[in-house]
Amino acid sequence: MLPESEPPRGTSSSDPGGAISPRPEETKKRRSKRVIAIANQKGGVGKTTTAINLATALAAVGRRVLVIDLDPQGNASTGLGCDRNGREVSVYNVVLGAAPLRQAIVHTRIPGLDLLPSTVDLLGAELELIDMERRSYRLRDAIAASGASYDYILIDCPPALGLLTLNALTAADAILVPLQCEFFALEGLSQLLRTVERVRRSFNPTLELQGVVLTMFDKRNNLSDQVAADARDFLGEKVFKTVIPRNVRISEAPSHGKPALLYDHRCAGSRAYMSLAREFLIRERAQLAA
Repeated sequence: MLPESEPPRGTSSSDPGGAISPRPEETKKRRSKRVIAIANQKGGVGKTTTAINLATALAAVGRRVLVIDLDPQGNASTGLGCDRNGREVSVYNVVLGAAPLRQAIVHTRIPGLDLLPSTVDLLGAELELIDMERRSYRLRDAIAASGASYDYILIDCPPALGLLTLNALTAADAILVPLQCEFFALEGLSQLLRTVERVRRSFNPTLELQGVVLTMFDKRNNLSDQVAADARDFLGEKVFKTVIPRNVRISEAPSHGKPALLYDHRCAGSRAYMSLAREFLIRERAQLAA
């Protein structure tokens, strides 16, 4: 759960708790880049798979994309071919203020796609952040200070609602939720949406739900159809039309340090992520026009 000790927006800047109101310039102008947090407090729902394959698909159509691996497990880093061992600068150093964001960025083999990698050091970040000033805004401040020019920054969040995820949601313009087509999925989604509303009230009033992506869809399983139908009844058009199927090639790709779109661009999973990227961009254009 999110830290109960975080006071609401408006706390004095002398408060060591760190939940300080954003600086005026942060609320007066919207950032040109779009920051999307890919989050779900449940593990194994396809967050990392969605982050790296959506990022790859966006880069393939000419967008400049940065993936921030905010999960201590570092699966997005390995899935994009980054060796985490021996890295001196990572997202850990950036969040703790020991290094600027630009210094930690690495280029991937995919043109237009960069990575801010994770290392095992991130495991201790939650404890180290507790007594830091602006502890909930560390990632937001680092992105703002970097001046990095990307069309999209996708944040792969850990499967927990702690300070790292809170940093991601505070930094984000929107949240994209992978939802596995399995039992109890909607119950977990309801909890996540309550958390989003709490973050919106206390830390980031512009945070919006970009959409819900149905993952691990098995057309042979009636349960997948039922979960998909329930999700659409519950959230309507917020659920993407594109569904991501269970696919062996998607599962195999990370072991080769590649997104599925590079490992096998013809497989059903890769085609689904290309379709998701098209739908994502249509929604983004509609959002900007609103």
